[in-house]
Amino acid sequence: MLFDLDMIKKVYQRMPERINAARELVGTPLTLAEKILYSHLWDGKSNEVFKRGESYVDFAPDRVAMQDATAQMALLQFMQAGKKKVAVPSTAHADHLIQARLGADKDLQDSLNKNNEVFNFLSSVSNKYGIGFWKPGAGIIHQVVLENYAFPGGMMIGTDSHTVNAGGLGMVAVGVGGADAVDVMADMPWELKFPKLIGIELTGKLSGWVSAKDVILKVAGILTVKGGTGAIVEYFGDGAINLSATGKGTICNMGAEIGATTSTFGYDESMERYLRATGRNEVADEANKIKEYLTGDPEVYADPAKYFDELIELDLSTLTPHINGPFTPDLATPTSEMKAKAEKNGWPQDVEWALIGSCTNSSYEDLSRAASIADQASVKGLEMKSFLGINPGSEQVRFTADRDGLLKSFEDLNARIFTNACGPCIGQWAREDAEKQKKNTIIHSFNRNFSKRADGNPNTHAFVASPEMVMAIALSGKLGFNPITDTLTNKNGEEVKLDPPTGWELPPNGFDVDDNGYQAPVEDGSAIEITVNPDSERLQLLTPFDPWDGKNIEGAKLLIKAKGKCTTDHISMAGPWLRYRGHLDNISNNMLIGAINEFNEATNSVKNQLDGSYDEVPNVARAYKAAGIPSIVVGDHNYGEGSSREHAAMEPRHLGVRAVIVKSFARIHETNLKKQGMLGLTFDNEADYDKFKENDTFNFSDLDSFTPKQQLHLVINHDDGSSDTIALNHTYNSQQIDWFRAGSALNLIKKQNA
Repeated sequence: MLFDLDMIKKVYQRMPERINAARELVGTPLTLAEKILYSHLWDGKSNEVFKRGESYVDFAPDRVAMQDATAQMALLQFMQAGKKKVAVPSTAHADHLIQARLGADKDLQDSLNKNNEVFNFLSSVSNKYGIGFWKPGAGIIHQVVLENYAFPGGMMIGTDSHTVNAGGLGMVAVGVGGADAVDVMADMPWELKFPKLIGIELTGKLSGWVSAKDVILKVAGILTVKGGTGAIVEYFGDGAINLSATGKGTICNMGAEIGATTSTFGYDESMERYLRATGRNEVADEANKIKEYLTGDPEVYADPAKYFDELIELDLSTLTPHINGPFTPDLATPTSEMKAKAEKNGWPQDVEWALIGSCTNSSYEDLSRAASIADQASVKGLEMKSFLGINPGSEQVRFTADRDGLLKSFEDLNARIFTNACGPCIGQWAREDAEKQKKNTIIHSFNRNFSKRADGNPNTHAFVASPEMVMAIALSGKLGFNPITDTLTNKNGEEVKLDPPTGWELPPNGFDVDDNGYQAPVEDGSAIEITVNPDSERLQLLTPFDPWDGKNIEGAKLLIKAKGKCTTDHISMAGPWLRYRGHLDNISNNMLIGAINEFNEATNSVKNQLDGSYDEVPNVARAYKAAGIPSIVVGDHNYGEGSSREHAAMEPRHLGVRAVIVKSFARIHETNLKKQGMLGLTFDNEADYDKFKENDTFNFSDLDSFTPKQQLHLVINHDDGSSDTIALNHTYNSQQIDWFRAGSALNLIKKQNA
């Protein structure tokens, strides 16, 4: 569908002038990322050359997107902002709260029965404030955005880390917390540290079993889960042009797994084809008028090492299929090496479930390539060895795939076709017997595979691969199966080999859909009343956080010293906890329950210094809060890696945590802490992590002189009477320090709007 054409035309009308001015100011040719950034400055044309990785810059995004799990808190905050309508085109998508269990129809109805209060709230708030609402079953937010809203050269933010998927259509699309979305919807600038730039030059062409998914699986292995932090990844080269738009989307989508701010590709013919196929001829026509401004300058791509902070070269002709995992998306293994690696590490080789879908790989192209493997089963006499589940990306994709017989290919193998929703990818999977915590292996085409992510079982070894590779392994039932070299024994006892996948970039007969599930907002929603039952378990109106009292934080207790990987899944789990995403107090009962306590190697078991007992993390936090005692959290590297969920920042704030001190932060989580008026600090000396003991008490000594680029100091008082004073670094600028003083960024917005 075509939305917001007038807005897109305005963006394109101003881009040439702004980009030309920026090129003259910078004095060099520009990358695509720089063109989009400099053409979306809050103040219009720039008078300053921004320093990558240093300068904080105010931007004016073109649109905002929210999924239902995060939209609840974002809209609860927006309701306090004092605005009658959103300032930019915005949408909310009901895709996270639908559990995968029996199949699409029954699961969707079950979700409507259980989540009706939340869906009605989102629908009415969207209506009141001029927000488009995509109803349950309409599809996964990022697939729906790619089909309807993404446009080359645009800038958008979304309250989900995989908002970056829209880079497949040449956007700078960034995952943020709800407070950032509130800023933009309330007609305020969106602040971002000007990113560094990583260039990835793709040459050659994909063939055989290799897909766009394998590009990002390989890149994840190179850069690791934190290698892209603070950077935009820009793909270019002949190999990039040879990829489909949805293939580009897959690559950008999983850029979230390397910590990148976002990833993007320059506008090309594959994007034009996709725009026209999805009913956006007018956008393609407008883009063609300024297409030289919608990609990097030729000089940049001719000598990329001169213009990017880091350069990676990848020949698609020599790339091989990969399988990443378990337990982390950057553990990359060529498919040909997986059998030996699994045997060496003791990973279960029998694959119990194979899952295809998620916002990363649920396009028509993905389903058609996987279906081409499924079709070979009947022709070659093969039987399924693993259970198979399918999540189409949108109702448009599902309807078209069903019309063209793709879904029948899976159904003939007894696959469960789940709702057009996130399902197992976000932990919304009612997997039978998962509570038994049996050691097992699954394989999927999703993005993340952290412990407990899909089914809540910490012993499920989840591996990530392309849809076609997932389908092949489902037929074999073995993790180490390599369809390029290995054969399968059919029901007649014959050895047969799978042919490489085939598929369609776009449906040969075009896309089709009866009802795409979109609800347009009413023109004037001022008369709509939003009511929240004070006894609701699902929704709770927000109470503003208290402003800083101007004094040093003293007498603070250690809540937890988290050991090793501590993602947002560890800090605020998804799965069954998604039901409380609109109720801050109730969801705070999952705070840090997945983090490993350094002192006893246990999860959800920390010492309460008030009585010496061990209790669940939220219970101890509530005990300190009730006693008027502040607390702190200590963590390791890349703390807050993973989803953009701001609940991981709001819950500690709500339960009295005043500071989070770590070796390093993931970008979104650090910003979320700042937005909620908390102290997000890093060790000047990482070895100081070891100085924190279980019974310590802490005093900040110089918060009264909290200023940009100036260290803070913490006195650690040990129970033996000794103490240590350590230096702590921060990245707060003057505005962010004002957020801390006001108690939160939202408090400051309310004050300004008043």
